[in-house]
Amino acid sequence: MYYCPNCGTKVKEDEHFCLKCGKPLPDIEARLEPARFQKWWILPIAMLVIVISSVFISSFYFNHQSAKAIELYTEAQESLQEDDYEQANQLLQDSLRHRKDFDQAQVALQYTTEAINIGEQLEKAEQLLQTEDYNEALDILHLAEDKLKTYQGPVVSELVEKIDQTHASVLMEQLKAKLEKSPSMNEIRMLIWEAEEINHPEANEIVMQLRNELIEYTFSTASEALNHKQFNDALLITEDGLKYAPDSEKLQSLLANINKEKSSFETAAKERLEQAMDTVYQEHQMNENDAIEVVSIKVENDEDGRVIVNGAVKSNATVPINSILVDYALSRNGEEILTNEIFVYPDTLYPNEQGKFEFTHFDLKDKSSELEAEIKRITWYTD
Repeated sequence: MYYCPNCGTKVKEDEHFCLKCGKPLPDIEARLEPARFQKWWILPIAMLVIVISSVFISSFYFNHQSAKAIELYTEAQESLQEDDYEQANQLLQDSLRHRKDFDQAQVALQYTTEAINIGEQLEKAEQLLQTEDYNEALDILHLAEDKLKTYQGPVVSELVEKIDQTHASVLMEQLKAKLEKSPSMNEIRMLIWEAEEINHPEANEIVMQLRNELIEYTFSTASEALNHKQFNDALLITEDGLKYAPDSEKLQSLLANINKEKSSFETAAKERLEQAMDTVYQEHQMNENDAIEVVSIKVENDEDGRVIVNGAVKSNATVPINSILVDYALSRNGEEILTNEIFVYPDTLYPNEQGKFEFTHFDLKDKSSELEAEIKRITWYTD
């Protein structure tokens, strides 16, 4: 019996080609056995089946682990929103055990670790605040702020806000401690800047208090320089005060008066003399017609016992008048102890309009009841 060595089909002895596969037939000896069935293709198919099964099983396991990791990550986010950093930290560690390449969980775990450390630092800062170690507390808070610069999100913002609130509280207590030491005017200027930078409800009140004190000091000092015709000094003092109280009508009015006085003083001697003579004449004419009416003048003491002279005047003129200068004297037991000149604000008074004047005598601490103020004369200019 002869067989095709290629496909195993039975062939005849005299055939030279296989009727089934069509291939040439070899010599007679090669036809005696049928072609062996070639099973080499079974191995790669089996390997392919194994690989596919492994991929499917691995994919199923990976998806299961990923789902669990995401579930734990979500729970950790909820704990973070409740400020439970310890619980969130543990959940994130569990999440990473299910999926080590979970980048979001790794970042969140780093953040919670930092948050736990920052919470401890905030407690330490509060303790230092109680012992008045303000600088060390501020250093701790600055380090905490730096650690959070690489993180973002609502949860991070809440922690940053807590740090800011603690920071403001420390600065506020430090500011109060400085104020208790009776700071000088130069120190008060610096404290105003410091207080304006503090985001705390009490800071605005302290700023107003310091600013008012600086306004009174500036006004008194500049007015004294102006009375001695030291115009440049008066300008420098007033302009410096306006840096810290730019909206002060009192200082703005004083500045306008200083500039007018300086300009008038620098005019030629003859023009100044003629202006003075005209002013005297106009003063006489206006006084005869009650151009300026004194509404009030009184002596008071401030909280520190310093003497304050204040009052009001009213314009009875028919035209606007400006640069109203009140010359008054202070007496004790009927004896005159000093005289002073002070400008009325606002600088210009229109008919029937009232103006005010006020001066703090820093070198006097008599009881207001022992002093009497008397207006000696009032001068002004007309347009």
